[in-house]
Amino acid sequence: MSDLAALLSNYPLLATIVALAALVLAALFANFVVKVLLLKLVNRFIGQTAYGRDEELRQHDVIKRLANIMPAFVIASGIVFVPGLPPILLSVVRNVANAFILLTIALAIGEAMNILDKVYNRRPIARRRPIKGYVQVGKIAVYIIAAVLILATLMDQSPVILLSGLGAMAAVLILVFQDTLLGLVAGVQISSTDMVRVGDWIEAPGQHADGEVIEIALHTVKVQNWDKTITTVPIRKLVTEPFRNWRPMQESGGRRIKRALLLDQSTIGFLNEQELRRLARFYNLENYLTEKQLELATFNKSLGDKAGVPANTRRATNLGTFRAYIQNYLKGHPGVHQRMTLMVRQMPPSPQGLPLEIYCFTNTVAWVEYEGIQADIFDHLYAILPEFGLRAFQAPAGADFRSRSDSGAFDAADEVKFA
Repeated sequence: MSDLAALLSNYPLLATIVALAALVLAALFANFVVKVLLLKLVNRFIGQTAYGRDEELRQHDVIKRLANIMPAFVIASGIVFVPGLPPILLSVVRNVANAFILLTIALAIGEAMNILDKVYNRRPIARRRPIKGYVQVGKIAVYIIAAVLILATLMDQSPVILLSGLGAMAAVLILVFQDTLLGLVAGVQISSTDMVRVGDWIEAPGQHADGEVIEIALHTVKVQNWDKTITTVPIRKLVTEPFRNWRPMQESGGRRIKRALLLDQSTIGFLNEQELRRLARFYNLENYLTEKQLELATFNKSLGDKAGVPANTRRATNLGTFRAYIQNYLKGHPGVHQRMTLMVRQMPPSPQGLPLEIYCFTNTVAWVEYEGIQADIFDHLYAILPEFGLRAFQAPAGADFRSRSDSGAFDAADEVKFA
């Protein structure tokens, strides 16, 4: 040993190289002890817990990142014992190692916050109060603080000196982080007013979004459209622009049907006695026609001699009877919600016919079942229209003109008109 010490004292450069090699070997040994031995023991212990058995959470390995601190700590602590190094190089190595330690700690804190977000998202309240935006703000704050400390460490200056100069850069920082600040404010508004939750069906035509919210982050809200595409909506747009949230409909247990039958107005007329007797056999019209005929008979009797003029009397129409039939049919339909608004109303006539609108709610909000119930109702109504002497309006097509032409139904005036 004395010979080695004498040799190293005679050759300072060799002494420096040997000391550096010893320091590197010490850092590698520390890395081996921590990652291969200690880390395995820790992982084996954690593997017995719920966290250790959760593959999704184990992707964010906080302990593995913290293990990287040990080699850097050995270098930062041991570099001062290496002889012959210039003070400037000694300072640089120590500062870089300390900066690496700060960076590793910041990244580990970021991973820990990711784990916190994932654990929170598994709670039922997470759909109403997502914290992903706040987690992202926290990570940004951690990284900014880490960046200031790393920069101060590399420059070998006090962080207070750097922070004192940030006042002059406040306007620049506000401009740089404008979207982040606006997103944070919008996120707080959305969360506090419960405007949007993960899992809500929203419709924002201005953003080409129509589907289910799958993520609410600091800057954006991800919407999976019904065609399976993803639309990313800036979160502040949900505060400044109108959008539709279908959650109340889903929570109500009923989904609205609002569709009209377009009737040919030329088929509307009064019912004669024979037609009334035939329609009275319909289950959905038995009570209605009995009460209606009694009401009409009482009114017409009060007219006295004037009842001899048909125009003075009140008579049942096929349209009014059909409207009553639809009302009773919907009241007995197993797919229609009976505790919500249910009505059949006439809308203003148009060149496309007289709209007879059905307004009711299904007793399910599931899309496929809703469409099935709606189609079942209108299948029946279109099919039973001829029983009332009514006809659905449909604009004539080319086949209609050809059939009339083939049957010779056009006269000379028609030929001139369509020429």
